[in-house]
Amino acid sequence: MLETTVGPATHYRTLGNTGERVSRIGIGGWHLGLPKVDEQLSLRIVRTAVDRGINFMDNSWDYNGGASEIRMGKALRDGYRDKVFLMTKIDGRSKKEATKQLDESLRRLQTDHIDLVQHHEVIRFEDPHRIFDREGANAALVEARAAGKIRYIGFTGHKDPRIHLYTLQVAREHGFTFDTVQMPLNVMDAHYRSFEKLVLPELVNRKIGVLGMKSMGNGIILQAGVVSAPECLRYALSLPTSVVITGCDSVQILEQALQMVHSFRPMTVQEMQHLLARTSATASRGEYELFKTSAVFDSTATHPEWLGDEPQHVRDVMPA
Repeated sequence: MLETTVGPATHYRTLGNTGERVSRIGIGGWHLGLPKVDEQLSLRIVRTAVDRGINFMDNSWDYNGGASEIRMGKALRDGYRDKVFLMTKIDGRSKKEATKQLDESLRRLQTDHIDLVQHHEVIRFEDPHRIFDREGANAALVEARAAGKIRYIGFTGHKDPRIHLYTLQVAREHGFTFDTVQMPLNVMDAHYRSFEKLVLPELVNRKIGVLGMKSMGNGIILQAGVVSAPECLRYALSLPTSVVITGCDSVQILEQALQMVHSFRPMTVQEMQHLLARTSATASRGEYELFKTSAVFDSTATHPEWLGDEPQHVRDVMPA
């Protein structure tokens, strides 16, 4: 298991090989920009979380048309920026588009550097090739890291664990090691195209920071009626994750998450086996993990222009 220490209302873990100490749970950025969450509420959620010991902040360039980053930037004024480990994501696959999106994120977040930037939605087998092309997005992030604009580089995806493993392979072929990887980790994932079974052991073995997400599948897992929200979060927290990112659209939901972490004790092997047995039949076809079995969660499928142009040497051979 990963080393932990106790904080005001949460625990901290070491983020892979980076040496950074991050809270066991992180605040998801997507919920902060939802229409039902007004700006003052979003600021209150972020600042309450920080005051209570949460220091990991998740976001993305594309969340809610940029509103999530803008609100996060406002929330981190007045000394809060120095108290958090700030992460965001970019969709651009080309160096040009990645540079543009990163600069926009820096402006929205009102900071001169972002602690972690991740390639977002690596959900196609061609994505790592575009990212690591000589005109690709990773070149932009490496340059930004050298310039002090970012500190660490990772990638995220939610579609298929084999794509994650392939992305790690392509990175190795280019002599690059990711600092973090973000992926779905939940009680149903274990039964269908499982990131927990296929990718998690590889990350732990290589000491790459593990960012868990979709512990409740955006609430869809709860609709199955076989598992509760506290059980979902506790299960994800019991895995060897560095951070489990959870969305909070109210102070009440934030308080529930804080209470869970404050009283947290890892599930025993027997408890995990019992929970997995209870969810096995329901989870076997991925019906409650729509991010794997549909395009509903694929924002870059809806907006392919966010990826940017294919590399020039690819465009040169494209059919007219």
